[in-house]
Amino acid sequence: MSNLTITQTAEKYGLKPDTLRYYERIGLIPEVPRQKNGNRYYNDGLQGWIEMIVCLRHSDVPVEKLVDYADMLRQGDATLDARQELLEEQLDELFLKKKNLQRSIDRLEHKISLYKNGKIKENKSYFEEYKILED
Repeated sequence: MSNLTITQTAEKYGLKPDTLRYYERIGLIPEVPRQKNGNRYYNDGLQGWIEMIVCLRHSDVPVEKLVDYADMLRQGDATLDARQELLEEQLDELFLKKKNLQRSIDRLEHKISLYKNGKIKENKSYFEEYKILED
C-alpha cells in the first residue's frame, strides 16, 4: 500500500469521497493527515481502518455500532471482550434477519407454486399457515 488521495481511496474501496469525509467527521476513522495544499492522504494505517470498516459494513454492521467499535479499538486490549460481544450481537441480528428472509422466500415460493399448479384458483387463505403476524 502507499499514500492515496481521497479520490483514489474512494475508488479503491468502492466508496464516495463524501463517505470518507463523513467517516472521519464522526470519528469512525482517525484524523486523516493532509498535504501542504490541504488535501487528505490515506496512508497504509488509514487504509487498514477503511478495509475493516468496509468489511464490517458489508456484514451489515450499522455505522453507529462501528463508531463504538472504533472507539474500543483505540482503547486497546482492555476492550477485547467488549468488541467480541459487539460482534456477537451483530451476528445474532444477522441470523435473525436470515431466518426472516428465509421465511419470506419460503412463502413466496409456495405462493408461486400455487400459480404453477393451478391451486391459486381455490382462493384459500394462507394467512394463518404463513404465520404472518409472527414476523
